[in-house]
Amino acid sequence: MAEIGRLLTAMVTPFTADGAVNYDAAQHLARGLCEDGSDGVVVGGTTGESPTLSDDEKIELVRRVKEAIPGRNVVAGTGGNDTRHSVEVSERAMEAGADALLCVVPYYNKPPQEGMYRHFRELARVGPVIMYNIQGRTGINMTAATTLRAAEEPNVIGVKEASGDMDQIGLVCAGAPSTFRVWAGDDGFTLPLLAVGGFGAICVVSHLAGKAVKAMIDAHLEGRNDSARDLHQRLLPVIKTLMTTASNPIPVKSVLNELGFPAGPFRLPLTPLPDADLERVMKVVRDAGELISTPAKSVDLAAAPTS
Repeated sequence: MAEIGRLLTAMVTPFTADGAVNYDAAQHLARGLCEDGSDGVVVGGTTGESPTLSDDEKIELVRRVKEAIPGRNVVAGTGGNDTRHSVEVSERAMEAGADALLCVVPYYNKPPQEGMYRHFRELARVGPVIMYNIQGRTGINMTAATTLRAAEEPNVIGVKEASGDMDQIGLVCAGAPSTFRVWAGDDGFTLPLLAVGGFGAICVVSHLAGKAVKAMIDAHLEGRNDSARDLHQRLLPVIKTLMTTASNPIPVKSVLNELGFPAGPFRLPLTPLPDADLERVMKVVRDAGELISTPAKSVDLAAAPTS
């Protein structure tokens, strides 16, 4: 199958003032992100407030965003902790035009490693699957051995690794088939992951600094290690602030709103940043200077309705 891309932005879901999904703004955001360096986007993932999106909203996001960025990749976040339901949503997403599925390790019910493997095997019968390992949100780690076992399934095309364990990530990169891709799920791990054989990043900071993230990946691939390291170090304060001030996607969505992009409000139980935290985040973003190339600057906001 065609490559999904080295840099994918895990996209926020814009909402209108009354809390409805703002599909028009989502289309504009997807275009802007691709213009800013992303090879495609993920919709309906954690950054897109997936726990509060209905199945119908997730599918409409896939359809509308795919319509907005023809020729670019749209990955649908369809994973859950009920295999049967995840398969049903995945089937609908593929019918709506998704290029691949991002499926998280089942959360809360803490399945055994065998259950994880069977879960992804079932989903891979629907379409190309990118597994997502993030113990901080799921409560359980998918081991390198299970990842590599699932990697042998023809339609399991990669993993978004956010275990925070570079030894585990290195073992996966070393043992996986040549066609299997490993993407960083922690933005700050992008360059270290590339250094141990990873492929790219499924990223949040690329909402604000897509060109810089792409330049860092390209510099590494071209052997310009000093340039890659410099960009990594300069991006780290922004990454750290976005990921530690409050739960993702609260900081990045707040920044987009402050910069003029109509990302809109949050759905409960997420709530806005307190003013003092927002000021601190915006100072870090402003201090990043030319690294910031957000779609809030590049998209025609007059054409992006907020309702």
